[in-house]
Amino acid sequence: MFDLIYAEEEVLDHPRTQSIRARFADAQLVPCKRYGEVFNRSAQNFRLQKQRPALVLAHKSGHLALPTPPGYGIGSQSNYYFSHMLNCLYDCRYCFLQGMYRSAYMVLFVNYEDFQEEIDARIAASADTPYFFSGYDCDSLALEGITDFTSYFLDFFAERPDAFFELRTKSIRTRSLLQRKALKNCVVAFSLSPDPIAKALEHGAPPVARRLEALAELAARGWPIGLRFDPLIYHRNWRANYRELFAQTFARVSSAQLHSVSLGQFRLPTAMYKRMHHLYPEEKLFAWGLAEREGQVSYRSELAAEIHAFCTEELLQYIEQNIFFPCPSTTLQA
Repeated sequence: MFDLIYAEEEVLDHPRTQSIRARFADAQLVPCKRYGEVFNRSAQNFRLQKQRPALVLAHKSGHLALPTPPGYGIGSQSNYYFSHMLNCLYDCRYCFLQGMYRSAYMVLFVNYEDFQEEIDARIAASADTPYFFSGYDCDSLALEGITDFTSYFLDFFAERPDAFFELRTKSIRTRSLLQRKALKNCVVAFSLSPDPIAKALEHGAPPVARRLEALAELAARGWPIGLRFDPLIYHRNWRANYRELFAQTFARVSSAQLHSVSLGQFRLPTAMYKRMHHLYPEEKLFAWGLAEREGQVSYRSELAAEIHAFCTEELLQYIEQNIFFPCPSTTLQA
């Protein structure tokens, strides 16, 4: 998978680095002082790198578990996210990562222990049950066979039942979960889109039908499931396609097996939108129905409200209000 691996000199002898190097013994290894020398340099070709990304192994310093943006949560007042990786194996056209970074290379921070130390500090300081979200800057499961991320962090959260852990994913790499007893404080949250949108925009991601199979198997084994219909995308026949997606989903999982369901508007910071539009000027996603407001680009208010209202009404035919968490956006305060 990786022909080229960069590694910070600081982590060359880290056991996780050594394990990955052994797995890709034929890959060229290039040491560097800091990952930013590779990841943040100018004049990189994101689209070209995305076709064959390199792996960058690094040490994450500074704040490791950060408060989530306002409105990002599923029931708690204490919400944090942490990123053991930067960038994603998949190539979803609507993803903000396309406009956030100069490079499409995959950065893996190997110092999991430091993340856990800061998470423990956040738990100790929380007045209620804290939630910790992974998969904000990456997919939580897509590279599990290389990173062993879930294996490591599930053991950690198993010993901390008063904190919740969310794995956000489009992946069907669920073996590490199925091989162990379900954790009631680990939410496996699948991002889902109508099949035409998934085929057109979610390049490299497993088909929606395979994701539904994976989440149904996890639910049957007792894992709490999250459904993330985010972002909502306007397209031809969008009402029929979302109605069909919801029907397909709830044919595979019952409301009793769900931890939470969320809706999210398509939204991007203006600067990211401009970079993504520059990368993909031919992409129809960026061509119609959008407006800028307060530094964000999203659908026009009336269109956003129409999509949100329809999807909310459809979803509430299947679930109770208490597990429904619509995300606010700049064009719609849900």
